[in-house]
Amino acid sequence: MATRKLKPTTPGTRHRIAPVFDDVTVSKPKKSLTLGIGKSGGRNHHGRKTSRHRGGGHKRRFRVIDFKRNKFDIPAKVQTIEYDPNRTARIALLAYADGEKRYIIAPNGLKVGDTVISGSKVLPDLGNALELRHMPPGTFIHAIELEPGRGATICRSAGTVAQLLGKQEKYVSVKLPSGEVRLILGTCLATVGTTSNPDHMNTTIGKAGRSRWLGRRPQTRGVAMNPVDHPMGGGEGKSSGGHPRSPWGQMAKGKKTRNRKKLSNKYIIRRRNTKK
Repeated sequence: MATRKLKPTTPGTRHRIAPVFDDVTVSKPKKSLTLGIGKSGGRNHHGRKTSRHRGGGHKRRFRVIDFKRNKFDIPAKVQTIEYDPNRTARIALLAYADGEKRYIIAPNGLKVGDTVISGSKVLPDLGNALELRHMPPGTFIHAIELEPGRGATICRSAGTVAQLLGKQEKYVSVKLPSGEVRLILGTCLATVGTTSNPDHMNTTIGKAGRSRWLGRRPQTRGVAMNPVDHPMGGGEGKSSGGHPRSPWGQMAKGKKTRNRKKLSNKYIIRRRNTKK
């Protein structure tokens, strides 16, 4: 997938860098694998706004994605590569040999007609899902489980990739996209390859209306508010606002917010913000 620079025929296209959908093979999803999805507008079950800057957006259908890859030792052929409005990566429709069809996160380079398989003793080829302990060190992976059987929770967005560094007893060490190195159980599943749509990071919104299509409402800068509305508000003229803070007074730059007693700390070998 690539991007294209639009001609500045309107103010909204002057700085627009748009995605190219040449990797997408069909325009409509498989209806049996979609669900209706509602919008909360950032409100809880009482109807009160709990998340700011959310609301509106284009109507969507949710694509049911198979994050568990638990149809073991049954080969599947890639039928389509599709666009999913609910995520940044592309999705692939698999047709298994027993007749069942499922969506998965499409790895970069996967094409229609390719065959993928999941299992404990399959080869670490592109799109195959297998346990981390059966992968050779140095393998690039995505859609990683943190608990066996729970389903993939890490490296699912566009262009992300992790790398398996080594094995030790029942754990393997994995370098995540953030630079963090952590231990993950070797019995967890992961998919070989990089997630699709790596040029997503190069696109630009271009105009405010496109953000509204995505369900994002306008944001007001804290320094533009009054002191009663924000800790950084007030002052004569264009003042800097003082120390960067959230609307509720929490430091916004550099303050460590991770719990020092968090149970998963013992699995982290190197934090993402550690200087090399």
